[in-house]
Amino acid sequence: MRITPLSPEDPTELGGFDLLGRIGQGGMGQVYLGESPGGEPAAVKVIKPSVVDSESRQRFAQEIDVLKTIWGPRIAAFLDSDADAERPWLATEYVEGPDLRKQVAANGPLPDILAASLGATLAEALAAVHKQGLLHRDLKPANVLLGPNGPKIIDFGLAVFAESNASLTAPNQVVGTPACMAPEQANGVKPLTEAVDVYALGAVLLFAVTGHYPYQAPNVGVAFHMVTDPLTAPDLSGTPDEMAPLLTAMLAYEATARPSLSEVVARCRAIIEAAGLKVAQARRRLSAFTAAQDFGATEAIQLPATLDFADLRTVTAMTPTHSDPSGALTIAEVSPQPTAQEPVNRASPPPTLVDAPLPTQTPATPHRRPGKSAPRSLRHSAQARRTAEQLRIAYAARAPF
Repeated sequence: MRITPLSPEDPTELGGFDLLGRIGQGGMGQVYLGESPGGEPAAVKVIKPSVVDSESRQRFAQEIDVLKTIWGPRIAAFLDSDADAERPWLATEYVEGPDLRKQVAANGPLPDILAASLGATLAEALAAVHKQGLLHRDLKPANVLLGPNGPKIIDFGLAVFAESNASLTAPNQVVGTPACMAPEQANGVKPLTEAVDVYALGAVLLFAVTGHYPYQAPNVGVAFHMVTDPLTAPDLSGTPDEMAPLLTAMLAYEATARPSLSEVVARCRAIIEAAGLKVAQARRRLSAFTAAQDFGATEAIQLPATLDFADLRTVTAMTPTHSDPSGALTIAEVSPQPTAQEPVNRASPPPTLVDAPLPTQTPATPHRRPGKSAPRSLRHSAQARRTAEQLRIAYAARAPF
């Protein structure tokens, strides 16, 4: 996951968390890389001032309540929050790694064994969420982070308690991401059941192995029509033979025809074991594969040795615009920002935002006196804060506005 510098209007501290840079944004909020007073990295989500009103605060408070309720090794952990602050914010565990959408877009679909490992892990995670009486309702590739210790699920902004009719949405209003939305959810059926998350997981796994969604359309209206039409079958083209039966079942139009999450885990295990691997081995391969793929990308963003405005423009201009073909219209959606594809070459090598060696290299071990801990990385150190502050000051001093 890559970081862009703070802009002049960004806060530098919230709730005791030092903000070091931007890591994502959406229609309602901005996500920053933060650091607690004790040095704990965090993803700090803040509602944009332009959309702060009573409804957005209520929705944000609901997300905080959900995050306080759920727990598990595959859920980005809740750290702290303040829904009543002038700029409402919440802090969760920071997961170092790309989201699934960025991973597939940059490096292509996952091998079927790794996708099966992803499916088993996420199905088990969702089952734990359901046991706590909740539905996610908005699982999609952008909400699956591929961290060094395995995938984790984020963004419970649309999560609701199962079998509850309570909602912040107006009658007949549908919220979610059409590309991964179950037909009954798109039709506004209430109450929803656990089957909506099974369908969404099927859409996520289809994207993981093919690079496309069950339904893709040029606009949201057409996408909703395709999802809600029982005669329009999902597009499973390119699906590996081993996974086709499972994805066909998970993407069934009727909720009762879909497998349970425990069945999904069992069938993903069967795919992995048929290839001669154990589930734990496949999970380690998935983590190693995505870490190696993402490393080259994170190396691409570099800070100039001297901070002048021309260099700053080069760094920030390296972030291209991105069009998500899914037609995502998620309320409270926060998606990681697209970032650089090519490194900036300098006469003298500048420091990077990630100061780790390539996986194929053997890093030199710095000499440390007994009892001393390893030096902190640039990203989570005082040096990172100084660099971020220099970038912010340089930007503010030279910006035409």
